[in-house]
Order: sequence, then structure tokens, then C-alpha cells
Amino acid sequence: MRPSGRGPAQSGGDGLGFTGTESAAGASAARDRRNVSDVAGVLMVGACAAWSLITAAAGDGRPEGVLLAVLAVSAGYAAGRICGALLPVVAPGAGAFAGLGLAITAPHSMGSPFVSPLGHTGATAALLALSAGAACCAAWAARAPGMRLALRLVAGGVAVNAAVLGSATGVAACVGVLLCSLAAARMRLRGLGLAGLALATALVTGMTWAIAEDVLPSGLTDSLEGRLTPHRVLLWHDALGMAHDEPLLGAGPGRFEDLSTTVAQSLSSDGKPHSAPFQLAAEQGLIGVALLAAVFCWVLYVLWRSPRPTPVVLTAGAALAALAAIAAVSNALSFTTVTAGAGLLAGMATARPLLGEEDGVGVPARDTTDG
Repeated sequence: MRPSGRGPAQSGGDGLGFTGTESAAGASAARDRRNVSDVAGVLMVGACAAWSLITAAAGDGRPEGVLLAVLAVSAGYAAGRICGALLPVVAPGAGAFAGLGLAITAPHSMGSPFVSPLGHTGATAALLALSAGAACCAAWAARAPGMRLALRLVAGGVAVNAAVLGSATGVAACVGVLLCSLAAARMRLRGLGLAGLALATALVTGMTWAIAEDVLPSGLTDSLEGRLTPHRVLLWHDALGMAHDEPLLGAGPGRFEDLSTTVAQSLSSDGKPHSAPFQLAAEQGLIGVALLAAVFCWVLYVLWRSPRPTPVVLTAGAALAALAAIAAVSNALSFTTVTAGAGLLAGMATARPLLGEEDGVGVPARDTTDG
């Protein structure tokens, strides 16, 4: 029964005692916050590009790789916002198949069984994790139960392909994303879930620093170095040495291979330290690392504020956290396909579908704390 005194002009209310005017004011405030967060993202991405140019000028570096990564992320995010608004199910589903195809056809995609891959296998594992996340996001966006099941089977198929390709990291990442996606149905506070993903990413990054600084117990260090390979750890030592020498500006983008003794003594090195935080610390100083962390935190923030259902948001967050963990022990972010794919998934998970969207699992589309 309609409450007394509620006229036709108020029929746009939400049924909880709010008038249409209040609802419109809330929607306007949400759009304002969304615009502010978008502007903040543009400024941070622009700061990353500007800082790479500054450090390149100071250290005679080569900023082209960083600028290409920034462009790929930005273009992917913009495309994801558009595609996610128009095709909230088809777009991530197509992205999952595209990422899987790129992972299968990539050079040297047949990776070694190490937990943390070197070379192209890091990019392969990252693409597989993003593909699994996109498939699970499409599954949550679909309304038909049969379609949801089919898309989850696609995500499982991505994990199987990771095993066929010999990427243990890819298998672990895909299974982790799939499990997180299934568990997201019971997670009502998305902020808590995203905070957990941020903590897990910080722990992985902190563990790499502890290994490079040799502050862990000797037995644990030896075990982890055996998994990571001594060559990788030596690269991290070189990166930390450069960061200690030039903590503010770094040695300059692209100069790690010129200054690393481990790279000079290796016959098959690609000139990368195989860790995004260590590479930024060595080449762009602590400010470069801080900018990378700020962009990651911004992505988690816009996911928290996203109008998409909570399972979609947490699934995308899990895939991006898996990518961050892989990037902490590999050079995955050096590949344009990976950075563009990350931006695409983040954009699709934060887009507002034009035709509206139902959660379908009894979970509110947004936290009650979102305001």
C-alpha cells in the first residue's frame, strides 16, 4: 500500500521512505563522486607519465616503455567503460576468450613449472588470470542460470589451459580467482573483500622485499629462492642497490640492463629485474613505486564505488590482485597485452550498464556504506 501523502511526483522513490527528490539528489551526488574519482585517476596516470619523463631526463633514460604501458592501461580502461556499459555480459565474455587466445599463441607460452615465472611466462600467467576474471564477471552479469554455468565452465577451462601450458602460477591464479568469485556471492561488504585483496598483494610484495634484503630465516629464504630461482634474486639485489644509490630519481627508465652486473654476466637475460616494484625503485626511485601503489589503490577505490553488483566487483578485484602478485615476481607489466587487459577488466567492472543490472544473488549492488 502506498503511504498517504505520497503523490505521483514522488513515485520515483525507492520504497524505503525516500522521496523522488531525495533519490535524485542521491544519484546526483553519486555522479559527482564518480566524476571526482575519474579526474583523480586521470591525474595519477598523468603523474606516472610525467615522472617517467622527469627521471628519464635526469638519468638519460628511455621512457618509451613506461609511456606505452600508461597509454595501454588508459585506452583499455576507457574501452572497458564503454563496452561494459553497452554489453555487460558479452564484453567480458569476449575479453575472456581474447585473453585466452593471446596466452595460448604468445611466444614461449609453454612455461616452466616454477611457481614464479621468468620471461614471457609471467605475461602468460597474467593473461590467464585476467581471462578467468573476465569470464567470471560475465557469469555474474548474466541473468540466465544456464549462461552463468557456461561462463563459469569457461573460467574453469582457462585454468585447465594454464595446466596444459605448464604455467603453475597461471593455474594457481585462475583457481584463486574462480574461488574468490564463488565466495563473493556471500560477501555483503565489498570494502572488506577489497581490503583483503589489498592486504594479500601487500604481503606478496613485502615478501619479495624480505627475500631481496635477506631478512628471512635462512631455511625459508633457501626454499623460496629455489622456487624463484637464484638468478631472479640476484636481479632483485641489483635493483635494490640502484634504489639505494638513487632513492629519489632512480637510475632512469630502461637503464637497469645497462647497470646490472647480473644482466651483464647472463647470456640469456632480457634486461629486466622481473619485479615491477623493484624495476620502478631502481629506475624511477621511491616516487615511482609510490605512484604505482597509488594507481593500484585508486583501482580498488573505484571498484568499491562501482555501480556493478558486488560479485562482479570482487571478481574483478581478485583478478587484478592476482595480476599484481604476478607482476611482483615477473615482468608481466612489460607486455602491452597485459596492461591493456588489466585496464579493460577494470573499466568493465566499473561501468554503469545502460539497461540496468540486477544482482541476482541477494547481494546489494553496492555497500550500504557507500552513501
